[in-house]
Amino acid sequence: MGRTVTETHTTAVRGDSGPEVAQLVASRLLDVPDFPKPGVVFKDLMPLFADGVAFRAVIDGIIAYHGRDSFDTVAGIEARGFVLAAAVAYATGVGVVPVRKAGKLPRATHSASYALEYGEATLEVHQDAFTAGHRVLVLDDVLATGGTAEATLDLVERAGGTVAGFTVLLELGFLAGRQRLAQRPVHALLTV
Repeated sequence: MGRTVTETHTTAVRGDSGPEVAQLVASRLLDVPDFPKPGVVFKDLMPLFADGVAFRAVIDGIIAYHGRDSFDTVAGIEARGFVLAAAVAYATGVGVVPVRKAGKLPRATHSASYALEYGEATLEVHQDAFTAGHRVLVLDDVLATGGTAEATLDLVERAGGTVAGFTVLLELGFLAGRQRLAQRPVHALLTV
């Protein structure tokens, strides 16, 4: 594609699906300094999404970890979670539900506000997004402080779903988001 993707990790990589998958994610991760504001280093996973072979391997890895029959629906968190959720839903033949930023969904919603590491946000899901007891696999790109994940998992349950699992491509372990979700299943393909 005309640009070089450099690894952001020089030591052994780790993740809940083993070092091979963790290395795959790490090898396509770019650090973008001072985005979205000065002092923040954004972890850009777009090179992973753009690499068809790597993207397929990641999607297959997510499905293998959870098992094809362990969920009825996939929910993706705006915006990169949509990409992951749509791919997993398509590969397993289940539906996909978007968890959106406030004001983006047209019907009655449940909403949850939370603090980010660099601001505040509100997420919403349609009130009728899930049938009671529906097993929902929730997907996102990054787990940082856990605010987004915690809000989303609570929204899934308020809308009638049962959280079957939560997967992220990248966990920023130094921000302790997993500890905030201590009572929840967390699956990170790469933890830094």
